[in-house]
Amino acid sequence: MDNQIINEGKTNAVISYLTIIGTLIAFVLNNSKKNPFASFHIRQNVGLNVLYFLNQYIIYKHVSWIAGAVIGTVIFVLWIIGLLGVLKNEKKLVPIFGEQFQDWFKGI
Repeated sequence: MDNQIINEGKTNAVISYLTIIGTLIAFVLNNSKKNPFASFHIRQNVGLNVLYFLNQYIIYKHVSWIAGAVIGTVIFVLWIIGLLGVLKNEKKLVPIFGEQFQDWFKGI
């Protein structure tokens, strides 16, 4: 990917990893001028946020707080991997679900 495209989209990509509100802000900022690098990382983080909320409201509350804590820790590690990908200027899929996130949220 071209360095100019990465540099133009890096700010929005980083913002997308700063809570769900950051993801929404990055989505809005990226809508006016679509940047492929930012869009890639926004899709990754939308997927991570969906997993997080599913974990909190289904697993943690209805299955087991221990299972919820373990899954929450895995989601946090995936989030760190995604954020490190942005900081290294890479379009790096998060392990396990990255491909699905790109497919499920391709409209972003």
